[in-house]
Amino acid sequence: MGRKVILATCSLNQWAIDFDGNLERILRSIAIAKSQGAKYRLGPELDICGYGCADHFYESDTLLHCFQVLRKLLESPVTQDIICDVGMPIMHHNVRYNCRVIFLNGKILLIRPKMLLANNGNNREFRWFSPWNKLRHVEEYFLPRMIQDVTEQDTVPFGDCVLSTKDTCIGSEICAELWNPRSPHVDMGLDGVEIFTNSSASYHELRKADHRVNLVKSATTKSGGIYMFANQKGCDGDRLYYDGCAMVAVNGDIVAQGRQFSLDDVEVVTATLDLEDVRSYRGEHCHPHVEYEHKPCHRVKVDFSLSDCEDVYLPTHQPIEWQFHTPEEEISLGPACWLWDYLRRSGQAGFLLPLSGGVDSSSTACIVYSMCVLVCQAVRDGNSQVLEDVQRVVSDVSYTPLDPRELCGRIFTTCYMASENSSEETRNRAKELASQVGSSHMNLNIDMAVKGMLGIFSMVTGKCPQFRANGGSTRENLALQNVQARIRMILAYLFAQLSHWAVGKPGGLLVLGSANVDESLTGYFTKYDCSSADINPIGGISKTDLKSFLQYCVEQFQLTALKSIMAAPPTAELEPLTDGQVSQTDESDMGMTYSELSVIGRLRKISKCGPYSMFCKLIHMWREALSPLQVAAKVKHFFQMYSVNRHKMTTVTPSYHAESYGPDDNRFDLRPFLYNTRWSWQFRAIDNQVGIQQSTLHFFI
Repeated sequence: MGRKVILATCSLNQWAIDFDGNLERILRSIAIAKSQGAKYRLGPELDICGYGCADHFYESDTLLHCFQVLRKLLESPVTQDIICDVGMPIMHHNVRYNCRVIFLNGKILLIRPKMLLANNGNNREFRWFSPWNKLRHVEEYFLPRMIQDVTEQDTVPFGDCVLSTKDTCIGSEICAELWNPRSPHVDMGLDGVEIFTNSSASYHELRKADHRVNLVKSATTKSGGIYMFANQKGCDGDRLYYDGCAMVAVNGDIVAQGRQFSLDDVEVVTATLDLEDVRSYRGEHCHPHVEYEHKPCHRVKVDFSLSDCEDVYLPTHQPIEWQFHTPEEEISLGPACWLWDYLRRSGQAGFLLPLSGGVDSSSTACIVYSMCVLVCQAVRDGNSQVLEDVQRVVSDVSYTPLDPRELCGRIFTTCYMASENSSEETRNRAKELASQVGSSHMNLNIDMAVKGMLGIFSMVTGKCPQFRANGGSTRENLALQNVQARIRMILAYLFAQLSHWAVGKPGGLLVLGSANVDESLTGYFTKYDCSSADINPIGGISKTDLKSFLQYCVEQFQLTALKSIMAAPPTAELEPLTDGQVSQTDESDMGMTYSELSVIGRLRKISKCGPYSMFCKLIHMWREALSPLQVAAKVKHFFQMYSVNRHKMTTVTPSYHAESYGPDDNRFDLRPFLYNTRWSWQFRAIDNQVGIQQSTLHFFI
């Protein structure tokens, strides 16, 4: 009797609304799974349309194109002789559900709607979907005609049900259901389901990977079983980065692990497992017929086996120890992968970064360098998609990137924008770092532009504002700082658009911002200044973590220029120098340290603290360093800064989400901001309809 099964789960770099690309990646993953002997292939959540479609889920076009892709999958010879599990939105009785569609050999076996929706953090599933709240209830779903023509089925089971093959029983969970205290796998396991699948779109946050892994292990520790976890990966058009980590667990042990950060668009993880191991484990640990009362699962019988009678010599996967990245490695890898996806999909030719020689902009430069390291490594590993993408970015089909510094020189431009308030030390630090990462570096002076702006103001008003150091008021001092910062933003975009043109190269550059999460939290930046960019890879990372990251880069990439950058006090350099030295510092301006801000940010967002409850917590947390009066002053100062500057968040640069206390305001119109501008599938559908209309008109004429 066959007992061993080969199962495949995957991480796919899907892109919201990119139906052509998503279809190709799904088919490729199925082909890889079959080549490795798998009889079941599991994909990520909503892998047909992409998870981040947001308000596009309201559009009937999205539902239509998903069914068109599903038809392509059903018709493809690639999907034969393997159970395929894909995700798409489906409307049933005029209600929209987030569903898994499971099919085999051109027949849909069942449609399983999501029962527990994700509605916290960056998730807004209740905005677009309804939960299927009919436990153990199954209804008939009438298939659209385009699917009936292929499957020769009028209806299929829709609801809370499981698959019963000749040799085992398989039940589905969808993403947040694993995180819920009443996870479906508990009752399914007690009813004899042996294989659990979970299709997720779980995004990256620093220091969170272990939580996901522990949940998967725990799901099978309690009652045994096999657990397959699939996940989205990459930037699918928004601030989030989905970090893969496909995995397979059995009886509480991880036996197969995918990569957390990778430039591969398709990653398939297979595992060979023995069903008898599950049965032996449960025979000792579980007695559901004695201890529990529950309604049995509705089973859909499938005339198919996952196992093979000739499996006696087939080796099974053994437990492995999960290798977690350090937070510094996560900062190096996550935003770098996100930047690469954004660059290759935006159609631009590289990045431009205003490099000040401080911790924040230097961190952004290091992330770009890390991206170049990943790209070169992927090319060396034979990743043809990465090679094709980089050749398109640099407009050279013969180019093969081998050295990260050389690649940086082609796609990364840095610019030090000096003023009369800039010190020679920061200029030299920026120049040295640019040299070590290999960016194309420029030095320029903005004083002429600043004087021109102030000249216009003086000509109109007859007044000439002065810095506080020269006797001016606070309002004058702030305005003079802001005009410098905003001119840098204008120049950054000018050079981003024309610097390649000036040297006869094609394409424009994406402007990178470099404001950290703590500065965004307090609003310690000028609205529409040089932090107002196209994207910001460090906008969700704290200053404390960035300093640790730079130390990591010194050791990992031998960027020794970072040592002097880390030793210097953070400064905006917007006020006059004192004897040629910087007198303005960020922490002095903010009235608190970056480490204090990090604590306050977590209390405000994660612990849901208002001013009073925050004070009550901080007087204990900071009792060794600050008196209650001092704590009160800091709390009041923070909330004043936060509330006064909250308006700046409406214009803040879209930032990589990395921290659970990030202050991003989440735009009301929840659609991606990175699109495939070709809209190939959609435009082709329009063209086809135009052709039908013209043919009909011609027929009647």
